[in-house]
Amino acid sequence: MKIENVSDLQVLVHTARGGTLTAAAHALGITPAAASATLKRLEAQLGARLFERSTRAMRLTPQGQTLLEYAVRAFELLDEGESLVTADRGDLVGTLRVASPSDLTRSTLLPWFDEFLALHPGVQLSLSVGDRPLDVMRDEVDVALRYGALADSRLVARPFAMTNPVLTASPDYLRRHGAPKVPQDLVQHNCLTFNRSGRRHRVWRFALNGQWTEVRVNGNRSVDDASLAREWTVAGYGISLKSALDVRNDIREGRLVRLLSEWETEPYPLHALLPSGRFVPARVRAFVDFLGMKFEGLRVAD
Repeated sequence: MKIENVSDLQVLVHTARGGTLTAAAHALGITPAAASATLKRLEAQLGARLFERSTRAMRLTPQGQTLLEYAVRAFELLDEGESLVTADRGDLVGTLRVASPSDLTRSTLLPWFDEFLALHPGVQLSLSVGDRPLDVMRDEVDVALRYGALADSRLVARPFAMTNPVLTASPDYLRRHGAPKVPQDLVQHNCLTFNRSGRRHRVWRFALNGQWTEVRVNGNRSVDDASLAREWTVAGYGISLKSALDVRNDIREGRLVRLLSEWETEPYPLHALLPSGRFVPARVRAFVDFLGMKFEGLRVAD
């Protein structure tokens, strides 16, 4: 027996995303009992178990995972087709789901989002801001902007900018504590560190004439929000090592001073990430192209 009602697949999609039938029911505006009945009907029609049930959550079976991937692609194709049929003059329409780092969003992206939405009034932006990476394959995200090397081969990456972290402090901090002359001097300073995936990033690497050195830094503040780390630095609480993209305006306007500028740091690429094999709606392609154009014209180095 085949699936009789394609819309029933929405229960599969939202149960996988929310982890429970209750979450799926809430997302779809139906009762948990109705969601449960729909899922049982799907499994009966397919003759396959789609989820392993437990008291706390529901985990996809291999068959469920396969069907989920095709269901997500099918709904995206339907959305895109509807957009092309109903839009006037081929204008872009629909929701654009974007995930981006906190500091980059505030320092650079916000006016670009405004400009893109003004150019395409039929598009709605759903923005998730934070420095903890989302699962682009599973979460409701069309495109994620992320710093660093790529580890997931299931993702398609478009490079936007190749920047390097820069060392900065506020003029007030430097008046009170002086400036480091070499990287080893950092052990005598209050360094504001950043947490990545629950681990505190305390080893900073620098190179001069091709020779790399590592410094284990310490300080009285550590955070997993890059925007807050920059605000602490501007407020004079210590020295930070952050993307040149994030601090370029503070350096230009004198709120921060770049330190040890003759020393090289490790490259810190910025990419737009999209799931490999997933249909990419026109609005997403247009948005990625728009950001690419904006980053090409951006002066990163100070």
